[in-house]
Order: sequence, then structure tokens, then C-alpha cells
Amino acid sequence: MNRNIINRVYVDTSVVGGLFDIEFERRTKPFWDAVHRGEIIVIVSDVLESEVERAPKNVRDFFDSLPKTQIEKVFSTAVSNNLAAQYIAEKVVGPTSLDDCKHIALATLAHADALVS
Repeated sequence: MNRNIINRVYVDTSVVGGLFDIEFERRTKPFWDAVHRGEIIVIVSDVLESEVERAPKNVRDFFDSLPKTQIEKVFSTAVSNNLAAQYIAEKVVGPTSLDDCKHIALATLAHADALVS
């Protein structure tokens, strides 16, 4: 794998829903097009899946339509939860951002090439 090419990307819920937001659609659509062309592997976590379950139907339907060959699943662990808590303890972000810290921790531990939010 060429390390100069970003091909494993951790996404959070805003990227999934961004396709349906007028403000973000123009920037989000090319990303999802690249996923559908097989150029990007999307790293999906249990945190994201939980958030998508509470999203509007069109967001859930889009998420469910993603090509399974382009998805890599990761799951929260004690290590990822501890890392997220450490981000809070170190005041990287405020305590209301715990879910964001969980996404960052999971992307870090999965060795994602990038995190898109």
C-alpha cells in the first residue's frame, strides 16, 4: 500500500448525514462517490452505528446501502474508552465531547489514515 494515499478513513455521523445537508452536500458527495468506486475503505465503529440508528430514515437508508466491501468495522473496548476519557482529563476538549473523543480514540487505535468529521 502506498502510504501517501489515504484509503482507510474513519468517519463520524456528521459525514454520513452531511450528504443530506445543503451546507455540506457539495463536500460530502465526492467522498461517498470515492467510497462507492472502491477508492476508500470506510472505518465504521459501534459508536457511529449507534448514532446512525437515531438518525433520520434517509441517513439510515444511505448508511445501510454502503458497499460492504468498503467497510471495516471497529468496536469500542476498555482501551478505546480509557483513551477517550484521557482526552477529556487532559482537557483536549470539554466533557460534553465524550462521544467525539470516542470517535478519535477508535480512529487512532484502528490506525486510520484519516478521520473525517
